[in-house]
Amino acid sequence: MPLWKQLTVSLIILVLAAGLLVRFVPGAGALFLKAGVPEQLIGFAAKTAKDGEGSGAAGRRNAGAGNSAPLVVTQEVEIATVNDRLNAIGNGEAILSVAVTPQATGNLTEVLVKSGDRIEAGQVIARLDSGDQKVAAAQARLARDNALEKVERNRKLGNAVAIVAIRDAEFALEAAELTLQQAELDLKRRDITAPSKGIVGIITVNPGDYVTTSTSIAVVDDRSQILVDFWVPERFSNKISVGQEISATAIALPTTDLSGVIDAIDNRVDQASRTLRVRARIDNPDDRLRAGMSFSVSARFAGDDYPTVNPLAIQWSADGSYVWRVEDSKTEKVPVKIIQRNSDKVLVDAELAKGETVVTEGVQRLRDGGTVRIAGEDKPAGEKPRADGEGQKLTRAEAGQ
Repeated sequence: MPLWKQLTVSLIILVLAAGLLVRFVPGAGALFLKAGVPEQLIGFAAKTAKDGEGSGAAGRRNAGAGNSAPLVVTQEVEIATVNDRLNAIGNGEAILSVAVTPQATGNLTEVLVKSGDRIEAGQVIARLDSGDQKVAAAQARLARDNALEKVERNRKLGNAVAIVAIRDAEFALEAAELTLQQAELDLKRRDITAPSKGIVGIITVNPGDYVTTSTSIAVVDDRSQILVDFWVPERFSNKISVGQEISATAIALPTTDLSGVIDAIDNRVDQASRTLRVRARIDNPDDRLRAGMSFSVSARFAGDDYPTVNPLAIQWSADGSYVWRVEDSKTEKVPVKIIQRNSDKVLVDAELAKGETVVTEGVQRLRDGGTVRIAGEDKPAGEKPRADGEGQKLTRAEAGQ
């Protein structure tokens, strides 16, 4: 670097250093005058020193403010209830649903009902070909009558007939009666009857079809009540109980409010989903509900109450989370355990009461037991006001000291 540039840079540095001395050191002008600095420069230095004293007073004023109680923003603690409502989606089934199957094999001769018919328990819905069974029943009845007549004839003869002959005739009569019962039972099984009342579903067979004991003739649903199976989180396993009232809405009938009760609770929690199976029962007097419908089920509980604070109030340290509680302008660190975090509030487990205030802004300078100023309120008691005139510019005489 050329010599002249080095001298210029040095001169600039000296001027800046002198300006800083005059600005921040009182009496610097007098020192420069004794050192032989020209009077014009001394006047400039005195003026700069005077302005510097004013800046120094402002600095002291700011320092005094820095030593005062920190300004904070607070918010009151509220109370919220969780685990007080259960919402779930479930599937509906008829309270009794039976697939009607024959008790014998053979060809259908007639179907006596159609889809949608309402039937009673024991009603015949179809018949199988029963010609052979009718003949067998007639033969068994005839054999029974002959055996009965023989027994009665032997009894009338009395002592003229051996006791052994009488006993043989009685045994033959009992065997004939059993044969008749079996024949009549086989004939009766040619009628396919409904084991329960309800509404007939779609008939899947026609007269003339050969059916077996595994063939489903029709499905009969008793829809007087609907059972809704749904699954609840395991945290409700100790809250829900049989007989508890529930409200429900069928997805197909969104404007219809339904009510029912808990009918059954499973005896174990599913390990894969961590849920518990629950069954509710809903009355269906006007037959608007169908088996297989989906339902939105809701239940209410007492719930758990927890304090809630603003998310900005939550602070963290090596010991865990905490908040600053303010009472009588004094701060106190309160440990908290977060239960549930929402966008606008945090539910915590802590020794906080409704209406108490916690700090949400200005937490950087807080300490346990320290004094704070709350934004929008008067200054805390014990803080002395600064002296009148503090921060004003110094006089010309002070500038020359």
